Amino acid sequence: MLMTAFGGFMWLLFTAILVLAVVALVMAAVAREDAYRAASKQNKMFWLIILGVTVAVNLFVPMLFLQIAGLIATIVFFVDVRPAIREVTGGGRGGRGRRGSSSDGPYGPYNGGR
Repeated sequence: MLMTAFGGFMWLLFTAILVLAVVALVMAAVAREDAYRAASKQNKMFWLIILGVTVAVNLFVPMLFLQIAGLIATIVFFVDVRPAIREVTGGGRGGRGRRGSSSDGPYGPYNGGR
């Protein structure tokens, strides 16, 4: 019974890693090529290859160390590359392209009734 539960947990974990890699691959494919160059984050083809290999490894080569390497590449994309690309393209915060102040509310800046 314990081995069945462990097997189910590992299947769930590997499925989550695969979904994360597929989402990263789609996000990398949707981003503009010039945004990668402007953010100084390799180039679009590099990330498409890395993330595509990650998805292929997760689907067809169930070797744990390769899946962990792919997970690291996926995490690097989400933590480093994607925020830099969003910064360059003006994404986030409703697409306004600027950083909001700490006093911004949901409908614009709050100035305390002044």
